[in-house]
Amino acid sequence: MLQINHLTKTYGDKIAVKDLNLHIKPGEIYGFIGHNGAGKTTTLRSVVGIQQFDQGEILIDGHSIQKEPLACKKIIAYIPDNPDLYEFMTGYKYLNFIADIYNVDSVLRQEKIKTYGDLFEITNDLGQPISTYSHGMKQKLAIIAAWMHNPKLIIMDEPFVGLDPKASHLLKGMMHEVCEANGAIFFSTHVLEVAEKLCDKIAIIKEGQLIKQGTMEEVKGDESLEDVFLELEEE
Repeated sequence: MLQINHLTKTYGDKIAVKDLNLHIKPGEIYGFIGHNGAGKTTTLRSVVGIQQFDQGEILIDGHSIQKEPLACKKIIAYIPDNPDLYEFMTGYKYLNFIADIYNVDSVLRQEKIKTYGDLFEITNDLGQPISTYSHGMKQKLAIIAAWMHNPKLIIMDEPFVGLDPKASHLLKGMMHEVCEANGAIFFSTHVLEVAEKLCDKIAIIKEGQLIKQGTMEEVKGDESLEDVFLELEEE
C-alpha cells in the first residue's frame, strides 16, 4: 500500500530525513515514533505530496506521489498534527466541501456525516462556524472529513492529541475497520502505550534515520515499547 524508498530531505545544511526505507502492506496499522524534530512530520508530509523531497521514491498503491499525485491523493487521507480547517465555514459546509472534492455521492455523504457526527457527539455543532470549535472538536471534524471518501491509506500525525477518551476509543475502532477492509494506516504518535496496543508494526526514527522497525514483537521483545524507545534514544 505504501513504499518509501531511500527518502532523503534536507533543509539547507540540515538533513531532516536520510535514506529512509519503509513499506506498509494492506491491513497494517503502522506506528511511527521518535522525539520532536526526528523527521516524522517531514516524512508524513512527503508521503501525502505536500512536501517536496530531494531523493528517493514514494509509491502509494503502486502510484508515484511525484509522477501521479492525483491518482495517489484520490485514495489517501491526511490528518496533520494541527488541523488547519476553513474556520469561516460551518462544520456541515466543510464536510460537504470535502465530499465535493472527492465526488462522494450525496446520499452516502449524508449517511457518513450523520453516522460519524453522532458517534463523535458533534452533530448538534455542525451548523456552527468552525471558528467557535475547541481543539478537540476540530480534531473530530478532521477525522470525519478524512473518512468521507473511504480512503485506502490514511496518514495521521499525532491523531490522539486533544481527543477525549471516548473519541480516542472510537478512532481506534475506525482504524481497525479500515484495515479489515484491506486498507492501511500510517500514523505518528508520542503516546507509546497506544502504539504498543494498537500497532501491527512500528518504526522508530532518530535524527532523520530509521533505527528500528518491524513487528511489535520484533521491536520490543519482552520489554515495554517505552523501555526500548528510551534505550535506543540513549544509544
